[in-house]
Parts: sequence; structure tokens; C-alpha cells
Amino acid sequence: MIIRIEPESDIPIYQQMTNQIIEGIAIGLIQPGDSLPSVRTFAADLGINMHTVNKSYHQLEKKGIIRIVPKSGAVISSPHDFNDFSFNRLKENYKLLIAESLVVGMSNEQIQELVSSTINHLKNSSNKEA
Repeated sequence: MIIRIEPESDIPIYQQMTNQIIEGIAIGLIQPGDSLPSVRTFAADLGINMHTVNKSYHQLEKKGIIRIVPKSGAVISSPHDFNDFSFNRLKENYKLLIAESLVVGMSNEQIQELVSSTINHLKNSSNKEA
């Protein structure tokens, strides 16, 4: 999996990493049970600070997307590892995004189209990588 860091982006580097790892899992580039590179290795490969990689890994761990296993590193969680807390957290995040969409004037249909097109984009990306 290739992580592309955009240093000039308004999005912090650790968040860019986190987002791209999540998308990589969603489209099947990374599978449950796969290990991510060590913090040191990933930092060296990307030319960034180890603390930045560490922050991304801890953010992913907090979300339940990875498990940090001593001596084994960061391992991608299985969908079976998620619990009601994970789903409730996502529900709250969706609620906020939908509220923001309504505030900026999107209609229900536009919001539904945005969700559908995003799902289709991820599924199409998955099919291209397979």
C-alpha cells in the first residue's frame, strides 16, 4: 500500500496517514490480520517523524481499526472485532456530518447521492485492485 503525504495540505500528516490506511482497508489493499510496518520503518519510508506515525497508529487503535500487539506491531482488526461502541461512535460521526451537510444547504437526495457515490467509488476501487 502506498501512502501519499501532501506536506502542503491543511490536513495534518498523521490524519492523512490514518485516512489512507482506513481507505486501504475499505478497498481491500490491506486485509484483516495484515501487519502494518513498524513505526520506525514507516517513518523512514515516508520521510516523516516517528511520532507522527505513532500518533496515526494510536488514532487507528482508538477507533478499533488496528490492534497494537507487543513484539508484533500494528495488526489490522477483523470486522468481528468491532462492538456496539464502535458502531455508536460511527453513528455519532455520521450524525454530525449529516447535520453539517444540511447546514450548508444539501438536500436529503444530495446527501443520499453523496453516500451512494462514495460507497460505489470504494467498491470500484476495490474491484480495480483485486
